[in-house]
Amino acid sequence: MLIDEVTIKVSAGKGGDGCVDFNKNLRSLGPVGARGGNGGSVYFEGVSDLSALSQFRYKKEIRGENGQNGRGQFMDGAKAEDITIKIPVGTVITNLSRSTKHEITKVGEKILIAKGGRGGRGNFFFKSPTNTTPMEFEYGKPGQSFNLKLEMKMIADVGLVGLPNVGKSSLLNELTKAKSKVADYRFTTLEPHLGDYYGLIIADIPGLIEGASGGRGLGDKFLRHVERTKVLFHLIAADSADPVLDYNVIRRELGLYNKNLLEKPEYIFLSKSDEVAANELKEKIKTLKKKKLEVTPLSIIDEASLKVVKKILNQLNQEKQKS
Repeated sequence: MLIDEVTIKVSAGKGGDGCVDFNKNLRSLGPVGARGGNGGSVYFEGVSDLSALSQFRYKKEIRGENGQNGRGQFMDGAKAEDITIKIPVGTVITNLSRSTKHEITKVGEKILIAKGGRGGRGNFFFKSPTNTTPMEFEYGKPGQSFNLKLEMKMIADVGLVGLPNVGKSSLLNELTKAKSKVADYRFTTLEPHLGDYYGLIIADIPGLIEGASGGRGLGDKFLRHVERTKVLFHLIAADSADPVLDYNVIRRELGLYNKNLLEKPEYIFLSKSDEVAANELKEKIKTLKKKKLEVTPLSIIDEASLKVVKKILNQLNQEKQKS
């Protein structure tokens, strides 16, 4: 199961305490208590693995290591190692404790989430002409600790949208090496899938239904993934009793969720066109065009129609390379 939203607690390590110690050599008397080591900080780094948030399915708290305490003879405590947590590119990080947001947009991008506490000073640092045998020292500072909400929003070039069971997964599998589940029943796809078409990322968004923006069916959980796609491929099943209604249902849900989604470039395909008679297919295309909708018939077993899709993708890929 893909986890694309989770709330966790992240705490950096505490700094080590300073030390109180004195040189026992009669010729070198004086304070020699050293500083404690800094606590380990926590970083997030972007990766392409969409399943990276699954590490938080059961583990809801991340803690950095504490710095070691200072010792005598000027021996500073060891600094704790920093922790780097891998999260998917496209993840929005909301700091619930500070009401701030960060976002990972590139693979390898690394940001500091919680800074480790500073190590405390030992008594050597409190020596003065009037205080030659100081007993003062500092405790290590606590590391930063925050409650975070991680929300993954996929960044894809093309998003496949439509009602359940319109052939989105089959098209993705045909165009790429993706292995989305395919079956003849609703909600076969229960989580987004990505495919790579010669460097162009295609996202198969789980089927939406009327009321999805309000939580029906698979709900608006996956609508947020559509936000990051640059172009929409809208699939309508050719065997639908009312393809215009099907189209309007999806457009309405997209608009209710975010009106900006309606401004994205859109290509409309009448999928599974091999499953209806030629005259019926022609009539449905005519009906859609009356509504000023440019539609292209599509069948994954028809090489000619697949070439049309590939031509569009190749053009989008060229534009991507130029930008």
